[in-house]
Amino acid sequence: MVIAANKIDRPAAKENLRNLKSTYPKLTIIPCSADSELALREASKAGLIDYIPGDSDFSIKGDLNERQKTALNNIKENVLKPFKSTGIQEILNLIVLDLLKYIAIFPASANKLADSKGNVLPDCFLLPENSTALDFAYFLHTDFGKNFIKAVDARTRQAVGKNYKLKHRDALEIVTK
Repeated sequence: MVIAANKIDRPAAKENLRNLKSTYPKLTIIPCSADSELALREASKAGLIDYIPGDSDFSIKGDLNERQKTALNNIKENVLKPFKSTGIQEILNLIVLDLLKYIAIFPASANKLADSKGNVLPDCFLLPENSTALDFAYFLHTDFGKNFIKAVDARTRQAVGKNYKLKHRDALEIVTK
C-alpha cells in the first residue's frame, strides 16, 4: 500500500505526516500537494514559468501579478523546498513503474523523432512488462498488429521482429504490409 499524504502544504501537515509515519512505519508514505502540482502545471502551460512535473524547482519566465508571485512563492517555500517536489510525479512513478511494472514506449519514426510542431517523441504509451513489438503494434491499432511486418528501433534504426521484448523507453516505428 502507498499512502499519498496530500495537502502537505497545509499548516498542520508536517505533524500529520510525522503521525502517519510513526503509526504506519512499514508503509510507503509520500507527502504531496495536488493543488500545488496543478498550479505549477497551469502556470507552465500559460507560459509564466518553466516547470517539469517532478522537479524540485521552477523558473519564472513571464510577467506575474502580485497574487501569482505570492502563490508561487508559497508553493516554493512550503512544498518544493521542504519536500523536494509536489510528490505527485513521485507517486505516479512509484505506482505505475515500480509496483505495476509498466514500461513507457514511444511510437516514433526511424527517420524523424519530432512531430510537425517540433515536439520530440510527443506520445508515450504504458505497456505491461514483457510486452513485445507485436503487442505494441496491436496496442496502437488492430490493423497494425494484423499486418505487422517488423518494427524499427528509432534510435538505432535496427529492425526488430514481432517477438522483440520491449524495454522501458523504447521508441519504435511499426512497419506493416
